[in-house]
Amino acid sequence: MEKQWRSLNESKQYHDGKFWNQSPTPTMSEDTSFIKVLYSQLNKPASVAPAKPLPVIKTDLHSLRKDKPSIVWFGHSSYLVQYKGINILVDPVFSGHASPFSFMVKAFPGADLYKPADMPAIDILVITHNHYDHLDKKAIAALQPNIKSVYTSLGVGQDLVDSGISDAIITEMDWWETQQPLPGITLTAAPARHFSGRGLKRAGSLWSSFVLKLYDYTIYLGGDSGYDTHFKAIGEQYGPFDIAILECGQYNTAWPFIHMMPEETAQAAIDLHAKVLLPVHWAKFTLASHPWNEPIERVVKAATEKNLSITTPLIGEPVVLDEQYPRSHWWL
Repeated sequence: MEKQWRSLNESKQYHDGKFWNQSPTPTMSEDTSFIKVLYSQLNKPASVAPAKPLPVIKTDLHSLRKDKPSIVWFGHSSYLVQYKGINILVDPVFSGHASPFSFMVKAFPGADLYKPADMPAIDILVITHNHYDHLDKKAIAALQPNIKSVYTSLGVGQDLVDSGISDAIITEMDWWETQQPLPGITLTAAPARHFSGRGLKRAGSLWSSFVLKLYDYTIYLGGDSGYDTHFKAIGEQYGPFDIAILECGQYNTAWPFIHMMPEETAQAAIDLHAKVLLPVHWAKFTLASHPWNEPIERVVKAATEKNLSITTPLIGEPVVLDEQYPRSHWWL
């Protein structure tokens, strides 16, 4: 029997046939146009990609420490959180590209080392929204036999079923809803300022950030978001956070409301009352026209100026909460 998904009309974020942000959020700024953006995308400078393969650490994900939460970043917005033997995988994109076609938006050399076969058994899979650089159907299909449960934004369930996931293990969530995947672990869907869509359809499913309460730790899973007041609201209600994992790349002045500038990323971490910032959404794909390593340079500078603790691991290098926060400038 086919699962009856929740009615989208139940959501306060859904009306007039689509989902909406809390604040007015045009996709592009008033002083730009589709033609300008297309020209920019077709005429990117060489600096949008690294000149040589990225350095990567190959960590055995089956033997991470269990006494402290470990976070292993796989480039862009994919990462594994492991604690007490529980594995939580967020937005895994392992197919070598972030697009509907394999020849488009290809991963940087070296940045695509990790594959589904490297992953341990996944207790909780979190998918923040359905964009190609966050929901990789091919990778999810490969991971499917080892996934025990999936938590995602309202309306994304069918994309996951199309990836081979059983609807019986999928839980869709609206903003401010809380689920308890396992004893001692809660997951709360929270607002983000973004959009969704695969192909031509936009805003047919929700986009979210997530608050992960992992036993005695609290971790912010940022997904994609432009800067807005929701960070302060989340920080006041759920903070302080032991670490905030926030996007810092793929920005452009042409789309300032749906992705943060790096300086806004640092401010968002402060709004969240985060003890440490882990910047992601960079170092794997070219989705904007800035130099590939400009996001991390700018966010490190902003964090330093704001006295914000920041960790900058290589792809595959574990971050261990309370103990190990890599800070090398490996991108230079």
